[in-house]
Amino acid sequence: MRIAILGAGAVGRASAAYLLTRGHEPVIWSPSGKSVSAFRDGPLAAAGEIVGEFRLAIADSAEAALQGAELVMVALPANGHRMVYEEIAQHASPGQVIVISAQPVLGAFALQSRLRQVGKANVILAWGTTLLRSRQVGASGVRINTIRKSVDMAPLPSEADAAIAVCRTAFGDKFDVRPDMLAISLTNINPQAHLALALTNFTRMERGETWGQSENLTSGVARFLERLDGERLALARKLGLSVRSMAEHYHRTYGFPIASLEAMAAEIRTEGTGQLGPMTEQSRYVLEDAPFGLASLIRLGRAVGADMVLHEAGLAILSALYGRDFDSENDLLVDISSLLEGLAEQA
Repeated sequence: MRIAILGAGAVGRASAAYLLTRGHEPVIWSPSGKSVSAFRDGPLAAAGEIVGEFRLAIADSAEAALQGAELVMVALPANGHRMVYEEIAQHASPGQVIVISAQPVLGAFALQSRLRQVGKANVILAWGTTLLRSRQVGASGVRINTIRKSVDMAPLPSEADAAIAVCRTAFGDKFDVRPDMLAISLTNINPQAHLALALTNFTRMERGETWGQSENLTSGVARFLERLDGERLALARKLGLSVRSMAEHYHRTYGFPIASLEAMAAEIRTEGTGQLGPMTEQSRYVLEDAPFGLASLIRLGRAVGADMVLHEAGLAILSALYGRDFDSENDLLVDISSLLEGLAEQA
């Protein structure tokens, strides 16, 4: 199967290597072109859960990448999604399945709105998190730390059996299909996890220090995470949704018995299977998850009267640390009132 991967960072590279091991034909496109320059003359070097060297097919434009693809994968930070959604709106063909890995909060609704504006109705599949936990290594490498056993996924529109089958053919039987896209919007735990880790390790990031996420997921950080997760779960209940707790996510990722986050964090530290934290403050942990995760969740919370005090405080502190207004940097805005009204009518 030909699969267009839009984005050539860690997720794009890891996905290309994974798909090649499954016998597919990924073609990768980088919006800037910089991230694929090394692959024009040499291979992708993969380490970790997948080891080997892989020759990548490179597209010089999004249009070229999409041409003939059965599946299109959006695999880049959220601050690049608006531009890529525009490319998809212009060049997607009928029947092409679009996967967002992992979607920014409400991202699939923003893409659907743009597709509708140009008269297109491609099925969108949004993942609650990435299938592969990975990190870019230099100009031509990637380290794949984890291949998740199961990832939550929702289709838009909700009846999309053929599209789901295409996704499973490409990536394997790795998906728990959820009927509600809004639930998937609240399933991604990166905004909470990255807020806690970034705030409590900010000087390490600023100083470029090497630090591991596992050993710094201390008991205090775990308690902070549990409170943040409580706000997320309460928001889901206000919206009439059922989503997994962060403890359940850790159980699915690491296989540990479900317990308090403090106890599970101790297990993670003992096993030491985590990855390194960001060595710069210019990290997606903040630049992506603050405007495209925290800010959107706060807007949802305000719309339904959910208390998001720690999310709001965290976003304000990050904005102060960076001297930026992260709330205003989200360019994937969705009319939340209209969205909630439409979902209520469908219920």
